[in-house]
Amino acid sequence: MGSTVQSLNVLFFPLMAPGHILPMVDLAKLFAARGAVVTFLTTPGNSALIQPTIDRFNSSATSSIRLHFIPFPFAAVGLPEGCENISSLSSFTEIQKLMKAVALLRHPFDLVLKELRPDCVVTDVFLPWTYEVATENGIPRIIFEGSNFFASCAIDSIERHKPLEGLPSESETFVLPGLPHRIEMLRSQVSDPSKINSSMTDMLEMIKLVKEVGPKSYGLVVNSFYEMEPDYVEHYKKAMGRKAWHVGPVALCNQEEVDKSERGGENRKDRVLKWLNGRKPGSVVYVCFGSLCDFTAEQLREIAYGLEFSGHPFVLVVRNMSDEWIPDGYEERIEGKGLIVHGWAPQLLILNHEAVGGFITHCGWNSSLEGITAGLPLGTWPLFAEQFFNERLIVDVLKIGVEVGSMVFGFRPEERPVVNASALEATVRSVMGEGEDAVERRRRARELKELARKAMEEGGSSYIDLRILMQELMERKAQSF
Repeated sequence: MGSTVQSLNVLFFPLMAPGHILPMVDLAKLFAARGAVVTFLTTPGNSALIQPTIDRFNSSATSSIRLHFIPFPFAAVGLPEGCENISSLSSFTEIQKLMKAVALLRHPFDLVLKELRPDCVVTDVFLPWTYEVATENGIPRIIFEGSNFFASCAIDSIERHKPLEGLPSESETFVLPGLPHRIEMLRSQVSDPSKINSSMTDMLEMIKLVKEVGPKSYGLVVNSFYEMEPDYVEHYKKAMGRKAWHVGPVALCNQEEVDKSERGGENRKDRVLKWLNGRKPGSVVYVCFGSLCDFTAEQLREIAYGLEFSGHPFVLVVRNMSDEWIPDGYEERIEGKGLIVHGWAPQLLILNHEAVGGFITHCGWNSSLEGITAGLPLGTWPLFAEQFFNERLIVDVLKIGVEVGSMVFGFRPEERPVVNASALEATVRSVMGEGEDAVERRRRARELKELARKAMEEGGSSYIDLRILMQELMERKAQSF
């Protein structure tokens, strides 16, 4: 395969957030491993996030990935120096400023395309302006879709059929029309445009442009695999009529322990592994809400109590770096039973450790797919974005999840009602339990793990779809001469 695509020159450009950068690095590694000439474009402040894994890849592979940097205009939007990633920001106002700065990269991006002349660009779905710049330069733009086919189909169902518009005011639930499964959701779990204030105008304009240029782009690559959601791969292509390739789970390219332990942050594996190594197989529940999700102190305390009362050993990762939310005497009570990790944790390493038997997640797609790939049943606690759709995929379609009971879509922590400790306690007990339903969830999760592994192997569905995409790009390039 490598010899057929050796002259294929591909540039990758993600949004500046860990959940967008890391899977695109994995995708870039997959392209490079097949012989493509790969350039990864980002800003200097994001170098530390990806340089180690790219350096390791370059030292062990026959092909390499070149890092290319463009300056980030933080000062132009009033951000402090070095604030070049959404995960480093502490407020929604700062995130809006960062997105304004990202939009100012249009001209530098144009200069990069003129300098490097790639055969195609793979850019983040939330960088819609890259379509226009690429098109002006005669270069096809492929969208990197960080979610799954199910979520895209669910969003299309709501936009196409508008089920909320005719819904009686007293109705709390609605069914998404036209999908292969009966999917029912709460009205409160879907973003309500009427509640979006004027400060989010720029964000709304960006989303509008995403929808406008999506169908015009060459196609999209999706971090998913056919065997997990075959009905929705087919539904997407038929209902939306767009080219799409399933190429995941891309994180499976990280097979070495060092790749798993340092992916996305400094190597902190020793403390976590030492703690996990002393636990029985399948006994620990891992609790993490991604790199962007915050909670109020009250909610964090309820999470702490719920885990304590569940009676199961746990690892809790929190973005909040302070200890003010930790209940009095809590750390003494959970000594030997629970571990709290502040900031970043080596998630791939933790999920694949034999001691871990379940995963409580915010249903961000990277985390969800990493849990699926590790063969774990999931406790679902969605907060915003497409996470509530992912919950329905996990619970209703894949049948490997248990809902914690998150009922309200909200970007800001204070917008979401507090979920009581008892709800989390019950979910942990269900996920980690020995009843018939729990056993069946674990069986299905293990089956998906094996299907995911086979999809990425030579001859697997994702391996073949990536080959089809690369061959198509090569044929397009040949025709342009």
